[in-house]
Amino acid sequence: METEKFTLKLGDRDLIIETRDLAEQANGSVLVRYGDTVVLGTAVMAKKAISGKDFFPLTVEYEERFYAAGKILGSRYMRREGRPSDEAIITARVIDRTIRPLFPKSFQREVQVVATCLSWDEANDPDLVGLIAASQSLAISDIPWSGPVAVVRIGKNGGDFILNPTYEQRLKNSLDFVFTAIRRNGKFLINMIEAESQELDEKVFSDALKFAKPYLEQILDFQIKIAEKLGKGKGEIGETPADPELEKEIKEFLGTRLEDALFKGDKKKDRMENVYALKDEAAEYIEGLYPGTSKSKYTKDYLEKEIDRIVHEKAINEGKRVDGRKLDELREINFETGLIPRTHGSGLFERGETNVLSLLTLGAPGDQRLLEGMEFVGKKRFFHHYNFPPYSSGEIKPMRGPGRREIGHGMLAEKALLSLIPTFEEFPYTVRIVSEVLSSNGSTSMASITSSSLALMDAGVPIKAPATGISIGLMQDGQGNYKLLTDIQGPEDHHGDMDFKVAGTKNGITAVQMDVKIDGITEEIFNEALVAAKKVRLHILEKMAKVIDKPRPQLSAYAPRILTIKINPEKIREVVGPGGKIINEIIDKCQVAIDIQPTGIIFVTAEKEENAKKAVSWIESITREVKVGEIFEGKVKRIMAFGAFVEILPGQEGMVHISQMANYHVEKVEDIVKLGDTVTVKVIEVDELGRINLSIKEATDKR
Repeated sequence: METEKFTLKLGDRDLIIETRDLAEQANGSVLVRYGDTVVLGTAVMAKKAISGKDFFPLTVEYEERFYAAGKILGSRYMRREGRPSDEAIITARVIDRTIRPLFPKSFQREVQVVATCLSWDEANDPDLVGLIAASQSLAISDIPWSGPVAVVRIGKNGGDFILNPTYEQRLKNSLDFVFTAIRRNGKFLINMIEAESQELDEKVFSDALKFAKPYLEQILDFQIKIAEKLGKGKGEIGETPADPELEKEIKEFLGTRLEDALFKGDKKKDRMENVYALKDEAAEYIEGLYPGTSKSKYTKDYLEKEIDRIVHEKAINEGKRVDGRKLDELREINFETGLIPRTHGSGLFERGETNVLSLLTLGAPGDQRLLEGMEFVGKKRFFHHYNFPPYSSGEIKPMRGPGRREIGHGMLAEKALLSLIPTFEEFPYTVRIVSEVLSSNGSTSMASITSSSLALMDAGVPIKAPATGISIGLMQDGQGNYKLLTDIQGPEDHHGDMDFKVAGTKNGITAVQMDVKIDGITEEIFNEALVAAKKVRLHILEKMAKVIDKPRPQLSAYAPRILTIKINPEKIREVVGPGGKIINEIIDKCQVAIDIQPTGIIFVTAEKEENAKKAVSWIESITREVKVGEIFEGKVKRIMAFGAFVEILPGQEGMVHISQMANYHVEKVEDIVKLGDTVTVKVIEVDELGRINLSIKEATDKR
């Protein structure tokens, strides 16, 4: 392929897509540049199909490279990239969630998409560039895929929306909204959303979409033009041909049993066990009729399509759901706080068969998480972790730490809560919440936001407002008819067309995430889903307030206590001492943690408040600025020929010159004081270097 460069003016910067044979053995590859951020996108398809898989074998990777930011990071003994950062995993998930619905449903050839950040300019986020690189590499390849997709980030500062804000602009934004969109039969559709905001109204999100749409249209036209010029033509999908006769036999065998299994019983376990048993029974029946063929596999695949058809038709045509609820009806909910005695805060949220327990730990400022990545090096004082053990879905699986799903769900809840957490100045604790999914049947990420809010209030963390979240689903047919479903679960989640998650407080939205299994949704559906989610969100918050409506006035008895002291920054070295001697002595003897800020603010954290007070008193003594005329009882620490050094405060010494020891001539210092003696001294001078001169005779005269 000849090297070609295409440029689109996008806002005040150029979006440049360059095609050249850098990764010439990939099915498709492009270089995408925005500002000085450059990402290489590649797409590779396996030569042969994988048989026996009941899912599309797609893997998406986003690779951070420290050289892209001009950094040498990583372990001291292995200066190279290791496990992907949480941010890199989230970016890979965003790309995956965007491109996955656009592959043929029956496609069985393995596909891998890799976006590698080669250059980062500290202004333009490579997540958007990476997604466009993935889209364009697929669009020009021979891989069956019905893109391209366009993506923009919309920020808001005051009353103005900002297209693709820089990192500096995002620090001041009240909205960070990522849209992706496609065009299908000339129609504009949204197919992925990732957003966080500071309690904004639904109208802001609708207006943000209106603002984004023309830019998304430009990016789509831009990519389509490139694909039309350089595209290789798409390969064969390799679909299994329909077998009408076999399908007729399966239908006759089942009768209404599949529909009955789906729509009878309100428990997920019972319902799905009946469905699975029916699948196995039908497969065995067909295997008996056609031994030694692959028709039993066809039978199970066909039944999946039948389940999909039934739940869609029942919802759209009859307004009927598998568990008998109305389309806009929430399952039974329950709230509980203070379940676990020794944790600093705990909250349980139950919604139908989805149960999530969140447990909160308060730590010292020094417990902040240290981050070292391509885009960010610093500290993080609030973090939410999400665990999804196999028993929560009634399964047996190896437990090998958090995967991409756990990291993604944990980060979504963290975004939803972050703007509600008090500032470091208001509440200098490090806050960690762990959400344990105990039972899963739909939208555990939204449940974890609710249980985390309960835990925060139970712990006495002064959050701005409690938050909750809900998932809105969609059933849509080929004629454009659709119905929204509140609080999706079970087959609605698996076979539905959309998972539209909205989290927030009574004041507004704090996070939105949307995935689809279809090509995308219209602006009309987007706006209706926001309205439906708000109605349920306010209902849940109203119920929550009857259990706990604000943070408890006191922290848990088991939470550490933090005391704050402000000293002259020039005195920090005196608190630390030579080689850390003084501060380590305070930490050891008082059993505290001490965090010193360059501004002179010191945080003392201890399990027992009296220990913290003891340490604060010690620090105050070290940093106290003595005044001329003050009298102290001090211990003789050193004796020299010309005088003695007396410790008047912890860590502070002054000198008594031999001439200031008595009202007569003293021949020898030891004639008046001995090492370790306690003496009464008066401050007679503090010189320009801060040295303290003392007098025994003036203190004695004063007495």
